[in-house]
Amino acid sequence: MTVKKIAIIGGGTAGWMAANHLGFELRLDPEIEITVIESPDIPTIGVGEGTVPYIRKALEKFGISEADLIANCDATFKQGIKFVEWLDPAVHGKDHYYYHPFDTPFPAGRDVTRYWLANREKFEFHHVSAQAGVCDAMRAPKRISSLPYQGELGYAYHFDALKFAQLLAKNALEKFSIKHKKATIRDAEQCSDGSVKNLLFDTGEIQAFDFYVDCSGFSSFIIDQKLKVPFVDCSDQVLTDTVLALQVPTDGQAEIPPYTIAKAHSAGWLWDIALPNRRGLGFVYSSSYMSEEKALTDFGLYLGLGPETLSPRKIPIKVGYREEPWRKNCVAIGLAQGFVEPLEATSILLTDFSAEYLAKTFPKNQDDMPLLAKRYNKTLTYSWDRTIDFVKLHYCLSDRSDSDFWRANCNPDTFSQTLRERLQLWRIEPPKKQDFFSRFEVFDVENYLYVLYGMRFFTPPSFLSEFEARDSQEQIDKISEQSKRLQGGLLSHREWLTKLKQAMRNV
Repeated sequence: MTVKKIAIIGGGTAGWMAANHLGFELRLDPEIEITVIESPDIPTIGVGEGTVPYIRKALEKFGISEADLIANCDATFKQGIKFVEWLDPAVHGKDHYYYHPFDTPFPAGRDVTRYWLANREKFEFHHVSAQAGVCDAMRAPKRISSLPYQGELGYAYHFDALKFAQLLAKNALEKFSIKHKKATIRDAEQCSDGSVKNLLFDTGEIQAFDFYVDCSGFSSFIIDQKLKVPFVDCSDQVLTDTVLALQVPTDGQAEIPPYTIAKAHSAGWLWDIALPNRRGLGFVYSSSYMSEEKALTDFGLYLGLGPETLSPRKIPIKVGYREEPWRKNCVAIGLAQGFVEPLEATSILLTDFSAEYLAKTFPKNQDDMPLLAKRYNKTLTYSWDRTIDFVKLHYCLSDRSDSDFWRANCNPDTFSQTLRERLQLWRIEPPKKQDFFSRFEVFDVENYLYVLYGMRFFTPPSFLSEFEARDSQEQIDKISEQSKRLQGGLLSHREWLTKLKQAMRNV
């Protein structure tokens, strides 16, 4: 039996991202009908405001104008993450920070890591890229003349998550003829083999589909409540379990940092994301090591406000993922599939990745589903495990010992076997591309290098030939010169955004 009718349960970023991916890949089949079912009674989480460069590929493929994205979603550029106080402030100073930039750490394609290891006292690792200096100077990554989705440096976006979902919805409806049904699902019936037969709405209507994409968020309506797919709990590795999120208006005049600030505290970290007229902030912590009262107090101290003036939204974090994101005729995507925590913008990244992978391998017939599901589940399990490793890496490398939280994160029992083995290997030699043998690792050698050596992980220097040392120094000097040119030649972040909006008004 062919698969023709697809239901996407839930809107938000996950639902509409899935709709665009499926709409694009299946657009040439006129018999395919895709319906997004969105309940007017269930609000979306709407907290995630950061992305990674991977998203540009999808947005360009969907045919979404980058100018429209920036103008309609209050978007700003994100060129990386600035990690503040992730190392012991008593040892490294309260002003210590390092960048995880989005530009490559391989200048002119050269791996200068071994040279840096021999000269690590002279400069921070993030200076093997021109981007750290550009970020410090608050510059945009693009010129006014840059083509859409292209720039002088790698970049992603910060944006209003609710407006972003609306932009995705508009694009899916107009470009890919996605149907939109506003209704509340009361129940779902199953066939004798356990697959989903139909949906029952609160109006009494019953509607059947061939395939279901569960984007119902933390409720995981189909994958959990109906199909009973077990949840793989990873809270023994990533110890944070709560977020306090709020938004603070700004005057719309100050310069806009072109990066996410990730500032560590005694039981986790907080994010600070600047949009044109507000800041999005989140205080991430472990309730096992910090009370909510203490979290509010520390959050207020960061903002220069008393805790009694704060009214943040409290969001529990359940770290882990579904044992089988695809079971029978249902695939879970987004929060229904799993969640780590907001560090490194993992949620939107894995949503984009898993929706694209589903769309590119979508079953034509129901008989194809078991084999496709097996491959999909194997791939996504691997991607989730390695993503959790990458998040854990930030915590376990810290030399902070000022709280039980940081000491607990250094316990090897909280590391996966893969991460433990990799760290042992990297104490002998620096990470190489060969260490990341699967293209389904959403974080690669470049990401690990920036975090490892930003956190001052020690790999002993090895012998360098005179040629390699001279060539590496030449590449570092060129990067330094490039950074200075870009700092002088690129517009400030706010000025670039202002000029774009002026140009759009004049069209």
